[in-house]
Amino acid sequence: MLDIHLIRNETERVRENMRKRQMDPAPVDRVLALDAERRALIVQAEALKAERNKVSKEIGRMKDPAERQAKIEAMRKVGDQIKALDEQLREIESQLQQVLAGIPNMLDPRVPYGVDESENVVTKTVGEIPEFDFTPKPHWDLGPELGIIDFERGVKLAGSRFYILSGAGARLQRALIAFMLDLHIRQGYTEIYPPFMVREEIMFGAGQLPKFEDNLYRDHQDDLWMVPTAEVPLTGMHMDDIFAEADLPRLYAAYTPCFRREKMSAGRDVRGIKRGHQFDKVEMYIYCRPEESSKMLDKMLADAEETCALLGLPYRIHQLCTGDMGFAMQITYDIEVWAAGCGEWLEVSSVSSAGDYQARRANIKYRPTGGGRARLVNTLNGSGLGLPRTLIAVLENYQQPDGSVVVPEVLRPWMGGVEVIRPGEEG
Repeated sequence: MLDIHLIRNETERVRENMRKRQMDPAPVDRVLALDAERRALIVQAEALKAERNKVSKEIGRMKDPAERQAKIEAMRKVGDQIKALDEQLREIESQLQQVLAGIPNMLDPRVPYGVDESENVVTKTVGEIPEFDFTPKPHWDLGPELGIIDFERGVKLAGSRFYILSGAGARLQRALIAFMLDLHIRQGYTEIYPPFMVREEIMFGAGQLPKFEDNLYRDHQDDLWMVPTAEVPLTGMHMDDIFAEADLPRLYAAYTPCFRREKMSAGRDVRGIKRGHQFDKVEMYIYCRPEESSKMLDKMLADAEETCALLGLPYRIHQLCTGDMGFAMQITYDIEVWAAGCGEWLEVSSVSSAGDYQARRANIKYRPTGGGRARLVNTLNGSGLGLPRTLIAVLENYQQPDGSVVVPEVLRPWMGGVEVIRPGEEG
């Protein structure tokens, strides 16, 4: 959430920020109107409260019973006015918070202007696209032939966009998760195993509500929300906390399944397991002081890159343009890996800095070592990496002419000695 003082004092800058994001800046005017109404109500209420306090003192000194009773009756009416103003103020503040929650984060000056994802900028490409002396198969053919992906039974269990991994496929997925968590621990992150469901205020604090409500799964009976990413509980676990400055930066890594109501466009990402309503992801998350934020962004991006490099996957980095930026983020870099069977680049990570946007929503601060008022922390998050697209890239890039798949060497410690996945073999 943005600071209301920023919107008051740099109104045109906030409007322009929304225009760069291809958003209508009208909510800014609504915020200013509600804020003005709120401040006017506060002035009225405080004036009446001051009058009541003054008269109350006078009543205590009055000798004439009739005059005293008249003043008491008058103050009852003033009390009713104050009560009505306070109720109005609560309603206005509620409306103001709702509109404020719909205004996106301020963009980092380094973000290039662009209307949509077609104008994202490729900043780096690493590794050679593999060449085959046979036609590589896409995972939607390769997986069933190996007996490790079952689309029909996934649909039988849960409907479209669900699937089953079995045998070596399930083990390979688990190996990827374990490999990534262990790598991030070596990189300096503390592993967290969070709940996969959270309360509404946790969703709000992470910037998921109200903006993305239509894409989220909710248990209405207990009023819990299934996490769309581990970023949500990793933000919420320190809601209303105040760190000591010496305890920053704080680095976390977590595995969770992720649940989203994905809206697939016809003809795009509809084959195989590239996009679904449930998927696994390992997330990196950092709390830090504002002056450390840029350095931490570089670190997190390098850590995600190392994951791709150790898996031997060709990858490239996109810097997202203004029109493709996430609502709560100031700057984002996407990492894509090459999938030989699909013949395309697949996004496996977004590494982003939110500045103090999430921290303001979730009220997360730190106390400077030298004393003074507590300050908002900065938060950063990044996939390290997301599945199943990493799994897709491993299967398709490491496939062999006989239909088998070589297991990358770094994953073998978690594969129980399996070095090659072959058709018909149990993993």
